Amino acid sequence: MTLPSPYHAPGFYDDALAKGRHRDIVGGRWEETPRIVLPLLTQHGLTGTDHLLDIGAGALRLGRHLAPQVAGYWATDLSRALMLKGWETELDDATRTKLPQDHLIEDTAFTYPHIPATITFALAFAVFTHLPADHLATALTNLRPRFPSLRRLIFTVFLAPEQHSGPHRQADGVVTHPDRFPWHMSERHVLTLARTAGFTATRHDHRLPRGQTLFTADPET
Repeated sequence: MTLPSPYHAPGFYDDALAKGRHRDIVGGRWEETPRIVLPLLTQHGLTGTDHLLDIGAGALRLGRHLAPQVAGYWATDLSRALMLKGWETELDDATRTKLPQDHLIEDTAFTYPHIPATITFALAFAVFTHLPADHLATALTNLRPRFPSLRRLIFTVFLAPEQHSGPHRQADGVVTHPDRFPWHMSERHVLTLARTAGFTATRHDHRLPRGQTLFTADPET
């Protein structure tokens, strides 16, 4: 069976965490990524009054900064052990107080279990770059009924030109693929998936690590 990404291989997290590689698992760039992404979240509407869901939060590369800045912070990931490792090693005492461990939820299918319905803002940074398009469709479809107060989702993907059938080299040098990890899709496909799930999506041409493209998606009224 072909796995959607290396993260789905049996024992992947156990092995990597045992070797102290929790930063590497999420792609490194531990200081660079927050420096680039955090201002963009503010630019695209995140405020201190928001209740934020960080989808695919990993070792809390962004979460360690975001948790103290918002009214409520919840995180999901394929591996709760990875999030807990970040909580234990990367957060200061004040942030640990702000972010209790029961706000770190393992979610293998984008069903958002145990997350309160009060979420107003959601983020999925460098998540759907690792997964085929049907995972983005599932994530979007499940968001609206679970979080009626959601006003915006920010997510990133790798894009390739329309009708592109093979590998594509991104602006940052990463080679992506339509049928295996790391995955890309067309802008039209992204917009169609969002519209089908009840969102209006907009592409933004920011320069992001590894050539990712940022989209905002707002629930249609």
